[in-house]
Order: sequence, then C-alpha cells, then structure tokens
Amino acid sequence: MFAAFESATPRQDRKRPRVGDLVSGTIISIGKDAVFVDIGGKAEGTLDRAQVEDRDGKMIVAIGETVEARVAQDAGGVLSLRIKVMRGPEAKAELVSAQEMGLPVEGLVTEVVKGGLSVDVAGVRGFCPASQIDNRFVEDLAGFVGQRLTFRISRYEPGGRGNLVLSRRVLLEEEREKIAAKTREHLKVGATMRGKVVGFKPFGAFVDLGGIEGMLHVSELGFSRVERPEDVLTLGQEVDVAVLKIEPGDKGQRIALSLKALAADPWHDASRTLVDGARIKGKIVRMQPFGVFVEVAPGIEGLVHISELGAGRRINHPREVVSEGQEVEVQVMGVDPERRRVSLSMAAAAAGGGASAEDVAAATQRSSPSAQLGTLADLLKLKR
Repeated sequence: MFAAFESATPRQDRKRPRVGDLVSGTIISIGKDAVFVDIGGKAEGTLDRAQVEDRDGKMIVAIGETVEARVAQDAGGVLSLRIKVMRGPEAKAELVSAQEMGLPVEGLVTEVVKGGLSVDVAGVRGFCPASQIDNRFVEDLAGFVGQRLTFRISRYEPGGRGNLVLSRRVLLEEEREKIAAKTREHLKVGATMRGKVVGFKPFGAFVDLGGIEGMLHVSELGFSRVERPEDVLTLGQEVDVAVLKIEPGDKGQRIALSLKALAADPWHDASRTLVDGARIKGKIVRMQPFGVFVEVAPGIEGLVHISELGAGRRINHPREVVSEGQEVEVQVMGVDPERRRVSLSMAAAAAGGGASAEDVAAATQRSSPSAQLGTLADLLKLKR
C-alpha cells in the first residue's frame, strides 16, 4: 500500500513547506486564539486571530475561504503562518523575520517627506521612496497620507535609529502579474475585452485590460476625427475595446486596441443621403490652404475646394471668407465610398441647385424596381 501511494503521489505534492515559503490553504476552523488552515494535505497551519482581524477586532475571513501566508515557524507539527507583522515589543524582531521571509507588512502613511513617504509600521518609522509607492508615476503623494497600505521590506537595519525602507510597487507588480496570467488566456487578435483607461499621451490612451496594458491610438477612438484622447475619454473610465494587433516589444507585448472597430460605420447610414446633387448642412471642422473640411454627418467629412467656396472672387486662403466651426450648407458633387471621400460645393448650394437631404432620403426610401415614382435623378431635375 505504501509503495502504491509513493508511485501515485507526485513527489512535489508530498514536500513539506519550509520556513519562508508562500503557501495557499483553506480555512477549516476558527478558534478563540487561532485560525486553522488546511494546506492541501501537505500540512496544517495556524494563524493567530490577530492576523485576520481588522482594527476593530472583526474577522475578515470565514471558514471555507482561501488565504495565502508565509511559513514563519515549523515546530515539527503544525506550521505557524504569518500574513502581517504584529505590533508590540517584539515588532522589531518580527520585522527582521518579515524581511527574511518576504512577508508583506501593513503601515500607516503619516506624511510626505523629501523623496517619498514616511510610514509607521508596527510602531517603527519607515520610508517608502516615491518610485516605490505605485507601479505608475505619482506626481502628488499627498493623497496617500492617512492611508493604511501594504508594503514589502526592501531593507531593515534595526540598530540605532533603525533604517526601514519599504516598497509597495513590488507587491502591486506581483498582483498585477497574477491578473495578467488570467488575461493572457483570453487575449487574442479580434477579441473584445473590457478595460480601464489609465493614462494619456498626445497620440492615444493606455487601457489596462487586467494586468496588461494596450494602446488605443487617437485614430481608433472613433470615426470622427479626434485631436486629443482626453476629449472623448476620462481617467478611470471603463471601455470595451477590440484587440487589433499583438506584437513583441522591448518591454513585453505591444497591444493595439480599437474603439472604432466596435462602433457602427457611419457610411452605412449616410449612403442614403450622400448622393450627387444632394444639399446638406454641415460644420467646418478644418481649414487648409486648398479648401475646408466640412463634417456632414458624425464621422464623415467632405472637402469643399477653395474654388467652390462661393466667394465670387479669387482668394488666397479659405479663412478670408469662412471660419472653423461655422455652419454651412453644401451640395454633394461626388462620392467615393471605397476611398471614403466626399466632394462638396458651397457655391452650388448657394445657387439653389440640387435637392435637400430630406427629399433625397425620402425618394431613396420610396424608390424600388416596381415603383412608378421616377428615379432620384428625376427628382433632382424637378428641384432645379
């Protein structure tokens, strides 16, 4: 029977955790002074109740929940586990053990000091450099003052005044990597994923997909032209994005995202009214020496050449007769759906030619092979 057990049970499953090891287990019992944890048949561990109580003495775990802890002591029987450093006269000794075993410690941020933050850890004053408070650059550290945060000890010298250096960033990156591992299971080109906007650059926005960041370029924010990503997005906003590309980069993968890929193409609806001869209204959104671009529908811009501005005279630049943001009436002179280009004329619209967009849409909707209402061209002729 023993031989059968030896052959059926992998050796790593029978290995007993050592002091300093990170273990995961299920809470099986909560006693007056201790919490008992089943570590998957390898051994049984105990946690002091204070390890899993909040500041008011209320339990923050329940039977059946899974906890992660470090092995602090092995007396040959039950393993003694630690999640956080205890306060009291033995705090300094516990800090030494926490550093050796890599145990996270909880601290109260008390003030902003030169180069970082001052943190009270179990009555011992510690220092967290500004670069180690978060996994992203934080310009104003004052927002952390008064918060209770979890750190890992980078260096601790208990002698004299002591020298306790902390890092929160290490723990955040470890947690981020765990989340990223799950995200990678679903990350692929063409997938639609939920993310949170975490940063901006002039060329786009960074979106956290769950431990992994992707870039949402300004050209992929929508069909309408966007100058700055902040104009359509806000920090912390949750968005659904499509994964366009996944490429290897210097610091991992480069992931290109898109909002536009999930949005309805405005050209589908505009095809009913964007026909030669139709008169429509729009707004001048950009000006160039050769003409102006007019937004005639959300996400659709057409070009009015400088010769079609209807100035009645030779001009050197469109700003001599029109201005950006101005509402104008234009006539469609040509449509190229494949290249997504529309040629417009203000001069023709001012002359009264063509049919209104409403008439064009109505005629297009009514027209059919068996209809006797004439063609769209007939309607345009009647309007002239």
